[in-house]
Amino acid sequence: MTDDRPIRIDDDPTERTDDHEPLLSVEGLQKHYPVTEGPLQREVGQVRAVDGISFEVRPGETVGLIGESGSGKSTAATSLLYLEEPTAGTVTFDGEDVGAYGRAERKAFRRRAQMVFQDPTASFDPRMSIGESVTEPLLVHGMTDAERRRAIAEDLLERVGLSADEFDRYPHELSGGQKQRAALARALVLNPDLVVADEPVSALDVSVQAEILALIDDLQAQFDLSLLLISHDMGVVHEICDRVCVMYLGEIVERGPTEELFTDPQHPYTRALVAAVPTPDPDAPDRDVTLSGDVPDAASPPSGCRFHPRCPQVIQPEQYDLDQDNWRAVMDLRMAVADRDVDRQSLRELAVAEGVADDPDAVGEAGVRTALREEFDLPDELGDDAADRVLSAALEDVAAGDVAAADERLADEFGTVCEREDPTEQATEAGHPAACHLHDETVANKGWEWASVD
Repeated sequence: MTDDRPIRIDDDPTERTDDHEPLLSVEGLQKHYPVTEGPLQREVGQVRAVDGISFEVRPGETVGLIGESGSGKSTAATSLLYLEEPTAGTVTFDGEDVGAYGRAERKAFRRRAQMVFQDPTASFDPRMSIGESVTEPLLVHGMTDAERRRAIAEDLLERVGLSADEFDRYPHELSGGQKQRAALARALVLNPDLVVADEPVSALDVSVQAEILALIDDLQAQFDLSLLLISHDMGVVHEICDRVCVMYLGEIVERGPTEELFTDPQHPYTRALVAAVPTPDPDAPDRDVTLSGDVPDAASPPSGCRFHPRCPQVIQPEQYDLDQDNWRAVMDLRMAVADRDVDRQSLRELAVAEGVADDPDAVGEAGVRTALREEFDLPDELGDDAADRVLSAALEDVAAGDVAAADERLADEFGTVCEREDPTEQATEAGHPAACHLHDETVANKGWEWASVD
């Protein structure tokens, strides 16, 4: 090809947004799914997959939306594109409310906002050739000239690193990396302004991931795209994003410029994600940050800060100043007791494994208390007499089978602002906001100092 410019379905400059205004603005986006039971499918609750997130994507910008599996990232993507109807919130695209669009306007919006799905195999119809899949959006949007459709598709296939010959091949004849390249071509065929890429490389080998990421970077510059990249891989986000929004259990907990957020994360969850990124320097300081447990159920999220059941820096009650590791151990016990996730028979078996007795049936209450301390890494002494008395009494309650009494005792004495109050975004010394009580001047936070992450 002698012309390096992409073949486009059109090139109308009046459709382009002002570079100074956000192309995409999401405000208070929610997506809840009903939980039903019984033959009448009576609604008994809701899964709050996305629970009030807000962010912007500017023209030509790449924004990363990152978090663990189950944090709501993919649901946010399908909701903001109205592939699923949001429960609440406003999505504004190029200054217009997408939720107010009629059928024709929604179709026009689809032309300007495209999505690349996570699994390149599942996203293609096995009965259609690659060329048919890539050109289908053109046909849907009114291009009846088959030769023109083929010319556009072949051009795009070459631009994404495939050959024009791939047009007539079928998905099963392509590798995973080739199919993801074809998926990129399909997303670009309508000349969109925004591409939402949902885990575009997670299903690929590491070597292929690097190629696809480099391709996405090149295509963004070539096609003047705005990109929303959804990933659980901090390395991928660090590679190509201008700004990052960190999502946890349906909420955004931190946002900021990529390099700033990676160098100086301001939320404990972000610090844990950054610390998990491998470093090639064997002499680099230990950045290990241990999180307790798993992501909670979105159908019953924790009260207050949703991260507090796992947070390594959860705030202590004002009357205590315990070693933070010991305090986290107490909180782990609290969470297990509150969830009734303590089994005395399992504790007796643990006591046997620790050599307390030869038979689980021979393990008494003292052995169960010992096993509890072992199970939750509780020290023999917390370093505070009052705290030690409460903890010992709670362990006695559990060992005697009165878990409810232990729950009440622990909740009364070891309650934290992190579970009582929902944090709001706070300004931080790093210059970007985070939703964490550690940055709230009205909260006693034991004078935390946030060291930079090298």
